[in-house]
Amino acid sequence: MMPHYVRIWPSEPLPEIARFSPFKAVVILDGEYSSEWQRDVSDWLVLSGCLYVMAWGPNCSSWDDSVDWSNIGRFEGSEIPDENFVMTTWHDHESLESVFWFAGASAYHPHVELNETILLDVGQQNREAEFLELFKSAKTLPDREGSQPAR
Repeated sequence: MMPHYVRIWPSEPLPEIARFSPFKAVVILDGEYSSEWQRDVSDWLVLSGCLYVMAWGPNCSSWDDSVDWSNIGRFEGSEIPDENFVMTTWHDHESLESVFWFAGASAYHPHVELNETILLDVGQQNREAEFLELFKSAKTLPDREGSQPAR
């Protein structure tokens, strides 16, 4: 199944994405943003039904904590139910194509089936055609590399 492309930028309102719930998201970082905006986006993802976040790009490791804190805040410090636990990974030493392969082939939630994927492009330019084509080609990455891509 092809993913949904969504582009966001700090000066623009966040679109409605809850219709894809439950979903996984690849957060593709390409630009400057504040920690407050990152917190707002993390809250938006969690409240919209995202249950798996894969971050790629500059400072992508910070999204692990940001999304985790958003999910903890959602339950006000109470134990998070298994079906609401948000999985997070960051991919700072991998190609974007490898992350797309991971999103399509390996990213799963242990308690909820995730049939929808959002490619969340944090950037000023629309790169929908480029990213959808790269996601499509990522399916053959293991064949081209001779094994599973490095994780």
